[in-house]
Amino acid sequence: MKNTRFGTKQITIMAILLALSIASQIFKNLSVFITGPIINACIVIAVLSLNIWCGLILSVITPVTAYFIAASPVMMAVPAIIPFIMAGNAVLAISVHFLLKKDVNTRGKGACCVKNYLLALLCAFLKAAFMGLTISLWLLPTFIPAESPMRGKMPVLQSTFSVIQLATAVIGFVIVFILVARTPIFTEGERV
Repeated sequence: MKNTRFGTKQITIMAILLALSIASQIFKNLSVFITGPIINACIVIAVLSLNIWCGLILSVITPVTAYFIAASPVMMAVPAIIPFIMAGNAVLAISVHFLLKKDVNTRGKGACCVKNYLLALLCAFLKAAFMGLTISLWLLPTFIPAESPMRGKMPVLQSTFSVIQLATAVIGFVIVFILVARTPIFTEGERV
């Protein structure tokens, strides 16, 4: 029977992941290739080492904290983007839960299984595809006014919420698989 108790160790892990996610947002305006991979890795780690609910909590909290810490001009112009970012993060958490969690949490498979690497790519693609379809192809073209200076940056914005989402999710998975290889919290027998 699985241990479903949520105690001090689990709360500590969740607090660390939340703190890392929030702290990484300070670097958001410096590069999305710092913030994005860290947040994606934290969501994946929350699902793998704790449960899907912890991953979903991070999925919802991080876009809100991003808005308050370092809101991008597009977030200010189209605040409706926030629920779609939350949903994209949730797609990542849910896909990791259903596609990866069982195999990664089994001792010996997590960091050295080609199947898991391919499934991680699929999870990253699902997130990027969701955000690309909803944000890049629908939300931004629909809600950024024609007279807005952001219209001229539309290709960059669309790339940010599709291709770059794929890249940052993949980098996040690289971080996760490095940690899986070195950390006992991901193995079934020692799972928290």
